[in-house]
Amino acid sequence: MPQLSLTGLVKAYGAARALNGASLDLRGGEVHALMGENGAGKSTLIKVLAGLVRPDCGQITAGGAPVRLGSPAEAAGLGLRFLHQELQVMPGLSVAENMQIARAFPRRFGLVDWRALRAGAAAALARLGVSHIDPAMPISRLGPGDQMLVRIAATLVEGGAAPWLYVMDEPTAALSGAEAARLFAVIAQLKAAGAGVLYVSHRMEEVLALADRITVLRDGATVASHLRGQADQARIIEGMTGRRFAALYPPKTAGIVVAATGAEVLRVEGLAAGNLHQLDLAVQAGEVVGIAGLAGSGRNAALKALIGALPRRGRVDIGGRPLARNPAGAWAQGMAYVPRERRSEGVMVLRAVAETVCLPHLRGVFVRRGPQRKLVQEKAADVALKARGPGQPVGQLSGGNQQKVLFARAVAGKPRVLLLDEPTRGVDVGARVDIYGLIRNLAASGVAVVIASSDLAELIGLCDRIAVLNAGHMTGILPTAGLTEAGLLQACYGVPAP
Repeated sequence: MPQLSLTGLVKAYGAARALNGASLDLRGGEVHALMGENGAGKSTLIKVLAGLVRPDCGQITAGGAPVRLGSPAEAAGLGLRFLHQELQVMPGLSVAENMQIARAFPRRFGLVDWRALRAGAAAALARLGVSHIDPAMPISRLGPGDQMLVRIAATLVEGGAAPWLYVMDEPTAALSGAEAARLFAVIAQLKAAGAGVLYVSHRMEEVLALADRITVLRDGATVASHLRGQADQARIIEGMTGRRFAALYPPKTAGIVVAATGAEVLRVEGLAAGNLHQLDLAVQAGEVVGIAGLAGSGRNAALKALIGALPRRGRVDIGGRPLARNPAGAWAQGMAYVPRERRSEGVMVLRAVAETVCLPHLRGVFVRRGPQRKLVQEKAADVALKARGPGQPVGQLSGGNQQKVLFARAVAGKPRVLLLDEPTRGVDVGARVDIYGLIRNLAASGVAVVIASSDLAELIGLCDRIAVLNAGHMTGILPTAGLTEAGLLQACYGVPAP
């Protein structure tokens, strides 16, 4: 089997060391997970593999012989392929054209041979067992999961160095459960064919299910490498963070709060917006209620409609009064929102932390900087935000800390209802533990929390009840006591429980 070893890599940027003696051993025929908090050095290590960053010192060998990874072309020449969370596709081109974009198109009589182009694409897809994608269709019509399969299949089109190692960086972050399952099946095929996969993910359940080996980075150094079955979730988290956690998900306290208050905070009747056709929901103070469903089920549209970012039909009351139909009005009534796409819909990456936190809460023409900074400092402490101060640009923070900025903004107005859309997407496990604790603490204080997530384990671990959507229609509400991921996924597909 092919083998690539990275030993004692060091990469410094000024006084800061992104890599501090990191080592990694990659082999064909296995899935090797790379785990670490944001800032642990994972991205720098991947850039070294891709030929985008040269380490200051250390050794890279292939099959025991020293090799040079000085450019992306040299990395590709060694058979390395990279698939990122943000899929780079040309939406105006077909599937076949996207698969061939890095190579010369086949020609006949001086013209593009479209039949050969599509046949080559179909053959590459077939090698992965993919038959439901038409090479002639526009790639923009495919969902993120199928676009990922197209990117993998593109590496199998004849011509160029044969790939043997696939580096997948957060590949399921934007995928539904069904799309992720299809990707996992393809990974199994690649592994069976002798290819290796370096799998980078914050989703612990995926890593434990897929990986043959797990390497843990902390502060730029390799702190542990475990074979399958050698380490459980708690041990891996402790290696990543240097902290010991009793559990990933905090205890649920909603029953105590609901019994004490008995107050219904949010009532939704016949909510429809976008691809959501019908949602009926009542949430009491102190409850954490989830919304589950496959991609396109309407779970994300539900939250956007509630905050007023999408036109909606139906009745929505907060505290017994009709909810405003615009974001400013909804925030003013005590509804807060953390969006799914934090960089495009949430934070202002070039602006200071204070500006993002305070934006929905500003009143009047003049802004008093002193009270604003005091508020930001208090809320930053509440969410365990790691930043130099309120004036630091949000774009300089890690993904987990950017998400905490959005949580600080949400809690700054002392909300009655908190809407969370994929609250831990792309967030490392240490920040996840902090965010999960914050959510349960808010619920314990009487806040009604509604979470839409594609992470089934997260919904079961955090929520008291889960509303299930199928093709835009609510099919029921499930209590989480005794609920399994398989049972929840079955409900999302609309299959009745046995």
